[in-house]
Amino acid sequence: MQVVSEVDNQAQGQDLYFKRIPVMPRSIKGAFRNFKNAILLLGFSVYFLLPWLPWDRTGGPSQSILFDIPGRRYYLFDLTVYPQDIFWLSILLFIAGAILFFITALAGRAFCGYFCFQTLWTDAFMWIEHWFQGERPARLRLHRLPWSNREKLLKVGATKLAFILLSFWTALTFIFYFGYAPELLTHFFSGQAPAAAYITVTALTVSTYLAAASLREHVCTFICPYGRFQSAMYDAETLTVHYERGRGERDKGRALARAGLRTYDDRRYAGYGDCIDCGLCVQVCPVGIDIRDGLQYKCISCGLCVDACNSIMDKMGYPRGLVRYDSEVNLNSANPVEPFFDWKRLKVIGWGLSIVLMTGYLIYDIKHRSSFEHSIQQIRQPLYVTLSDGSIRNRYQIRLTNISGAEETYAIAARGLPEGALDLGNFHEVTIRNGKSVILQASVALDPERAKQLSSFDFVISNRHGEVMIDPARFFTQHEK
Repeated sequence: MQVVSEVDNQAQGQDLYFKRIPVMPRSIKGAFRNFKNAILLLGFSVYFLLPWLPWDRTGGPSQSILFDIPGRRYYLFDLTVYPQDIFWLSILLFIAGAILFFITALAGRAFCGYFCFQTLWTDAFMWIEHWFQGERPARLRLHRLPWSNREKLLKVGATKLAFILLSFWTALTFIFYFGYAPELLTHFFSGQAPAAAYITVTALTVSTYLAAASLREHVCTFICPYGRFQSAMYDAETLTVHYERGRGERDKGRALARAGLRTYDDRRYAGYGDCIDCGLCVQVCPVGIDIRDGLQYKCISCGLCVDACNSIMDKMGYPRGLVRYDSEVNLNSANPVEPFFDWKRLKVIGWGLSIVLMTGYLIYDIKHRSSFEHSIQQIRQPLYVTLSDGSIRNRYQIRLTNISGAEETYAIAARGLPEGALDLGNFHEVTIRNGKSVILQASVALDPERAKQLSSFDFVISNRHGEVMIDPARFFTQHEK
């Protein structure tokens, strides 16, 4: 009978339940790190500065992007979007999903590694951690010190405070997209802002801190669903980060660069691979995996291990590319070629074509959107009225909504009616402010003979810019069935 000790049970249990071991990546320089820095700088600049970008517009706040929830309108530079334009949001969500799948089919989880909000904010928090606590060895030493140590209290305390400040700044900036930023900032710190602003800032401060300062890679591993279903979008031709095992280990595996195994020729002669087992690729990984173990769902394809390995290869005088972006097809071929984006695949072409078509349609629909919306409904209670002189009258309700972005004047007329048959009171022209609606009552009265001959006519609505809308209407009499 096999006896399993308590220690073995605890070890087995750690596969499912374990205490989080903090990942403390080492800093690295290289092309992919520079690219990540550029994306981080661009992303933060756009997010934090966009609410403060002034934008002249008529009938709205001078802010480039503003989601006016009470006013039910959304300002995007020169474009004003209303709830009835929700179809545009559907198209945008489709385009976003298609771009995500397109990038994944081409370059694996490149979105996760470079553009995801979790990645950007985690990178920023790691930079703060490095600035206050030093490089990886210093952070590991600090981590092992007891909390009674003064150095640990000061450095870790300053780091946590900076984390909280950045989280708060992130949350505060978020609410600036939903109100005029200068005014909302003043009201927030003077206690005059709406309760929703304080609730939102508190919730986002806490969630940002937890995601970027505490959970970090666990968000990608256990919370984000994308890491789980990405394998369904991978092909053998997908370009992602790989370790060339054949070259790195050859016949006798990996070995340190000790005496007799330092030069490239010496290692090849002895049967050892180019990997000197320095572990730098593991130390720089923000999710703490070893890329040499093969393709893993935790890998976010950030390329930092590529920079790390290339820097070691340069120091050793070995060829670069032991860890690189490549496809399984090329990696396993007898004669590998230079890695390239294999876009000539049905999946990639399909997603790319979908992106182009839907983007083109969205732009076309935005460019050709009418500057106003209207609806004309016949009042059917009663359907018609016979007047004392025998004339027959129908009544209509006209609703006009100005979505031009500025105050506008509209003229209302009728085509196919005798002169004087249309009665709009004193509202043949109506001026409407941007984003507002007006409801008008119209009536059409015809003598019995003319009413017998006419069953329909057209309402004609126009503005000063020459935009004309024609809407047919029915005229009902006692002869209508």
